[in-house]
Amino acid sequence: MPKPESPSETQNPPWPDLGLLLLRLSLGSLMLTHGLPKLQRFSELSQTFPDPIGLGSGFSLLLAVGAEVGCSLLLIFGAFTRLATIPLAVTMLVAALVIHGSDPFAKKELALLYLFPYLTLLLTGPGRFALDSWLVRFLPTAKATDSNN
Repeated sequence: MPKPESPSETQNPPWPDLGLLLLRLSLGSLMLTHGLPKLQRFSELSQTFPDPIGLGSGFSLLLAVGAEVGCSLLLIFGAFTRLATIPLAVTMLVAALVIHGSDPFAKKELALLYLFPYLTLLLTGPGRFALDSWLVRFLPTAKATDSNN
């Protein structure tokens, strides 16, 4: 049975949560435009994709596509949001510091522009307009136990 809404959920203004929703929807949708072409050309790219962490081109591509497509979809829906931002942030960190490490700042800028909102969502969570907020109502709550029992 779902938990009733807490008073803070009904009394707080929706604007911060709407801002987080907008951030999630825009970041997830924009990152999909980078990940879906990689997914569509996966077999072609798997031989030539950069291998910045020494795991092989195919596996590096799989990690990038998993983050850019899979985690972006989770972000859009607000499902496992904090967890989903970790691979996205790591992918952008690798892109900025390793792939474009010796390039001018302009080449690193896009990855950094994605990185910091991902870190922001990692810290703030998805807001109340997310599947995470809805699903948490169905989780059992942890109850303090009496150590004398």
